[in-house]
Amino acid sequence: YGAAMRYQKDGVPTVVVAGKEYGTGSSRDWAAKGTNLLGVKAVIAESFERIHRSNLVGMGVLPLLFPDGVTRQTLALDGSELIDLTGVAGGVTPGMTVACRITRTDGAVETLDLNCRIDTAEEAEYFRHGGILHYVLRGLAGLV
Repeated sequence: YGAAMRYQKDGVPTVVVAGKEYGTGSSRDWAAKGTNLLGVKAVIAESFERIHRSNLVGMGVLPLLFPDGVTRQTLALDGSELIDLTGVAGGVTPGMTVACRITRTDGAVETLDLNCRIDTAEEAEYFRHGGILHYVLRGLAGLV
């Protein structure tokens, strides 16, 4: 929590790196709300629990999958890396590839393509608005 608040104060977007079935046992919407409130902008996982993935999108958090055969272990991630995601500022489309650049503390850089788990045009629209609540409110205000 302290690190999340410091990153938010400093304007540093946060990415969660996870393993298999991320969100299992936490598929209720508050789990995704908490992720959003902590300033997490994306979750990179090996796989997602179905409902939690949907809830992340509804909260404006980008769900991304490692490519087959790549995990946080095969990349030897230890949490000290800087992760940059490119190609999403202009919007997302279902199933698109998102470029990821990992910069290590020694300056070494690795790149890989992540699979976007926004699965429908409707989800892409929710995400574009920052989540379903923002989408609905803008719709009620006639801005969608």
